[in-house]
Amino acid sequence: MDHHHSGPVETGAPMDYREHEKTYSLFLAGAKWGTMMVVVLMVAMAAGFFAGGGLLGGLLLFIILNAAGFYLLR
Repeated sequence: MDHHHSGPVETGAPMDYREHEKTYSLFLAGAKWGTMMVVVLMVAMAAGFFAGGGLLGGLLLFIILNAAGFYLLR
């Protein structure tokens, strides 16, 4: 059951670290902005449904919180 490998451990193409870093930074940015959008949507829905804001109040709060979020997280 013991396997003896005489060849190189990595047989695939060499790692493109620059592309890896670019992909990782795009993933982090997407996670950050996506999380902000979901949180803003949940707060606006709660304000519209449960706080008596209605559709227009929730929509207005959604727009204001999105603008504040984009300003604070840039």
